[in-house]
Amino acid sequence: MSNPLTPAPGDQPVLVAGGISDSHTWNLVYLQLLVEEHGHRVVNLGPCVPEDLLIGEALLHDPALIVVSSVNGHGYHDGMRTVTRLREHPALADVPVVIGGKLGIAGPCGDEESAALRAAGYDEVFEESADGIAAFRRMLDALPQRALV
Repeated sequence: MSNPLTPAPGDQPVLVAGGISDSHTWNLVYLQLLVEEHGHRVVNLGPCVPEDLLIGEALLHDPALIVVSSVNGHGYHDGMRTVTRLREHPALADVPVVIGGKLGIAGPCGDEESAALRAAGYDEVFEESADGIAAFRRMLDALPQRALV
């Protein structure tokens, strides 16, 4: 029996990261547990992740998905810069990247901001809500799962 923490050949983790200005950690712990509950290995980069670190880890791990989380309300602004930097790298052009949480300090982002985040390179935008979590769960269910031997 193999060790479930040891990646299998071709096993792609889900990278979880807090936005560059977001020092919250419980959201990242919750996301890690949620993603693992859906059968995926997680590399949790923690809070306040600089773009260079996220890019380096993404290039190293070849993730199935990158999740950027925000609790402090600066997700929209931090997220725009992050995804722009990620998408500059040809090797990361096809990696699915999503952002979620509290994306605006004045409340949920509107359709215009969500559209701008998608246009900048996010595949999905999940607002802080029960609907956002349900949509995120459905997306996780659609990701290929690693084979547990």
